Formats: sequence, structure tokens, C-alpha cells
Amino acid sequence: MKSLVVMLAADVGPSSKAKQMWEPTPLAPAPPLEDPMRNQTQALVAILGPTAVGKSKLGIAVAESLGAEIVSADSRLIYRGMDIGTAKPSKEQLAQVPHHLIDVAEPEESWSLATFKRRADESIAEVQGRKRLPLLVGGTGQYATAVLEGWVPPPKAPDDSIRSKFESLAAEHGPSALHARLVKVDPTTAREIDPANIRRVTRALEIYELTGIPPSKQRRASPPDYRILRLGLQLPRPELYARIDRRIDQMLERGLVDEVQALLNRGIGLEHPPMSGIGYRQIGEYLLGERSLEEAVAEMRRLTRQFVRRQSNWFKADDPKIEWNEVTEELAGRMILRIQSWLQAD
Repeated sequence: MKSLVVMLAADVGPSSKAKQMWEPTPLAPAPPLEDPMRNQTQALVAILGPTAVGKSKLGIAVAESLGAEIVSADSRLIYRGMDIGTAKPSKEQLAQVPHHLIDVAEPEESWSLATFKRRADESIAEVQGRKRLPLLVGGTGQYATAVLEGWVPPPKAPDDSIRSKFESLAAEHGPSALHARLVKVDPTTAREIDPANIRRVTRALEIYELTGIPPSKQRRASPPDYRILRLGLQLPRPELYARIDRRIDQMLERGLVDEVQALLNRGIGLEHPPMSGIGYRQIGEYLLGERSLEEAVAEMRRLTRQFVRRQSNWFKADDPKIEWNEVTEELAGRMILRIQSWLQAD
């Protein structure tokens, strides 16, 4: 039997209508499907989109209505003790529906794309094995695409000597110099990676040096046997940016500075891969006396906008496979009905 994928790319801005949508009275349970898996032995729904668009809230609304479980496709939510800066769902939200791949690693650990894909595939299979609907929710485009397209990560094992060479280059000349080297050998991969993400830039250069072939040319895929429906949601970019600014303000109010200080106190320095995330590095530099708090916050805002533009390389507005929808107050209800209708089709 074929499997099923539904993709939603959610965008939410700060308008009063959008705010009402994301703080509604609880949705009434959707009418039960005659058989949610009719003509399907497996199913997967992916809720995707730029940062701060409301993917988690939409995922929870869909999960509650359809009896689904959420599998995170966010490269930062896997880490324990990194809650505020990652906008991790609250304990109350995590208790509303089952979640997978959240708080499964310590910040000292480094997860590769291959590790994530293996764990995500396992989680999805477990949920499907219980005859429930898994929702792949997250904005890490590489992670989500690897699962949905069945990527087979490059087989070459890490080489410590090569990795140390590139890490030393970044330490001496800065992350931008390292990223510039990647631009020369693999501009496609370079466009997909945050220049500040030293770990991912280093791994891409390492693969190139080991094989002589750009990583973007080595991507092999064994597409899962999915029937795919992609639903995209959109709002004007200025509204999304305003929402991002509000989120950053809320992170600071909730104690982001204290959270980063606690990580530093544990010996988790800025050289650890998870600390390359937006917010953690900038606040860490503030705490280490390398910049003012105002400068750190301004850099967080700038980098998050830049990140949104990179995410659009993964979730393209002109992708003919995605059905784009304007965000309205009735969004969650409409998406649930769309999914129900499609599940029952064919």
C-alpha cells in the first residue's frame, strides 16, 4: 500500500485577526473519519514553514482533532535545557498530545543528519504501527526534506584531522571565512546553511575534501512510498518579521539570558554545536563580555530574518506541489477538513 504525506507550511503575522486565530477557544472535535486509514496502510502529515509562523500550535490543533502524534523536525528541539531560545512547546502543550524527538539529547551531543533521519523514521514507524497519524512538524528544511524525500546521507565517516583544520580556520578568521570556502566549492549547499553554523559548514567541507565531490552532488534518495499532499500557508513578510520581533522580546522576558548562563556554567561553551543556534551564540557573547545586550538582540533579529529567507529555499512559494493558503481565523478548521477529505479520497 502507498503511504501518505500531507505538508502544511504555516505563516502567521501579528495582525489582530491572526492573533485571534492562534489564541482561539478550543476547537470542537472533528467528526470522526469512517476509517482514517482507508486505502492506506501508513500516513504522514508534515507541517512546515518559516520560523515563528505557528507550526507547533497548528500541529497540536490538528493532532488533537485527528488523534495524531507529533514528530519534531527541528534541529534544536532535540536538546534538553534549551527551551526558551528554541521556542520549545511548553510542558502544557507537550502534555496535550504525544511528541517525539524533543528533549532526547544533551547539549554536549552532536546529531548528524543521518542520526536525525534514522530516529525520525523510527518514530514515524512506531506511530503508524499504533494505527495513529504522525505529524512531522518543524522548520529545519534539511531535516524535513531528508525524511520526506528519503535522502541517504553521504556514507563517509567523520575525519577528526580534517574537521580540526576547518574548526581552527573558523576560530582564527571567523565563521564567514569558513562559509566563503564552502561557497567556492558548493554554492548550493552554502545557500542552505547558516554561515554561523560552524558544525554544518565544517561537515560539508569535510565531505568535499574526503570525496572531491560537492555534498549537493552526493545526495542520494530512496523516496518513501508516499502519496503526498502539500498545503502551504502564507502572510506578507512584514507581518512575519513583526511576529519574530515579538517572539524575541518574549524570550528575553522569559529568561533567555539566564538559560544561556546556565549552559555556560555547565561547561557548554560557544564551540558546542547547539550553541551556534540563533540567540544562544549572541547572548553567550554578551555574557562573555564580547558585545552589549542591545547588540546581541539586534543581531538575533537580523539573523532570524536571514534564516527566514534561507528557509524559503526549502519551502518555495512557486513550488507547484504546494497548495498555498492565506492565513485566516478559520485556518485550523479548514486544514483539518482538507486533511480529512484527502485521507478519505482514492
